[in-house]
Amino acid sequence: MELTELFTPESIAAYFTQEYSNTMPYIGSTFFPARKKAGLDLSWIKGSKGLPVSLKPSTFDTKATFRDRIGVSKISTEMPFFREGYLLKEKDRQEILRAQDSDDPYVQAVINHIYDDTNNLIEGARVVPERMICQLLAPESGNVGISISANGVNYEYNYDPDGEWKSTNYTAITDDSNKWSSADTCDPIADLQNMQDIIEDNTGERPDVAIMSRTTFNYLLNSASVKSAILAQNTTANVFLTEPIVKAAISQILGIDIVVYRKKFKKEDGTVEQFYPDNYVTLLPYGATLGYTWYGTTPEEADLMGSGQAKVAIVNTGVAITQIVHPHPVNLETIASEIVLPSYEGMDTVGVLKVA
Repeated sequence: MELTELFTPESIAAYFTQEYSNTMPYIGSTFFPARKKAGLDLSWIKGSKGLPVSLKPSTFDTKATFRDRIGVSKISTEMPFFREGYLLKEKDRQEILRAQDSDDPYVQAVINHIYDDTNNLIEGARVVPERMICQLLAPESGNVGISISANGVNYEYNYDPDGEWKSTNYTAITDDSNKWSSADTCDPIADLQNMQDIIEDNTGERPDVAIMSRTTFNYLLNSASVKSAILAQNTTANVFLTEPIVKAAISQILGIDIVVYRKKFKKEDGTVEQFYPDNYVTLLPYGATLGYTWYGTTPEEADLMGSGQAKVAIVNTGVAITQIVHPHPVNLETIASEIVLPSYEGMDTVGVLKVA
């Protein structure tokens, strides 16, 4: 698509209509604050009971895959090494100059939006650890680990190799009548309380925060047992359950604050997905540091920073933003790279329910 074709009323509206998900903060940094270390000695990455994480390693020395500005983004990954870039070609630059000569008042704003390469890559870099953390917080089938597929390669880290955490801290509701999707027969309050008791018995800490998606929270809104519990607490309560009423009731009955997490990201194939999946609930202690988001030293930081061959800046603790100018043809590469992997030392204080 030529740049000049982008300046239509429809395209301008699309660029400036922000998805609500974009305005939501990332939840991962709350429970997994960022830390930096040289390289990435995986003995520092801990799982249950402080044991090292098992992994399938891969290699470095791959070229950055350049992202399409409009449409599907492509990411080149080497776990735990991520690198992606934008390329500003000579023709792109000429198109920008041509568009800037027009009288359209929205031209500069749209150009800034499309060619905000640095910020777009920084946001993409933030997706990586958040995606990892949410896989840890809501492990599929109770198997705690990180699994990301890209460019035909699967990268996997196992944080519970002996299945000990799964045997005590994970419960899947298998009886259809007890699943939260069965509004007339399920008992979410009892399920939450049971998991609180398990975690407290095992660790001495009682979880008081519950993370779930909007779909999962809607099960609470529709649950007959939740409605009965609320009416028992307050006979004058509105029969129609609202989000504030349900959250307040769960807090009063169980001491649990519910966090409905709806933030989304775009996968490698261009499809949109929630960071936190439907049909899971994660219970954890308020204000807990469950682990750390560890950043290592990227090749760009180690070898190019201060070399005079490129401009390199470090943002968000460990994301390297590199700009390289090629004189012939005149191309500008803007590349983001990061070595990142969360530890999960506090996983024993976390309980997970698969509710539907």
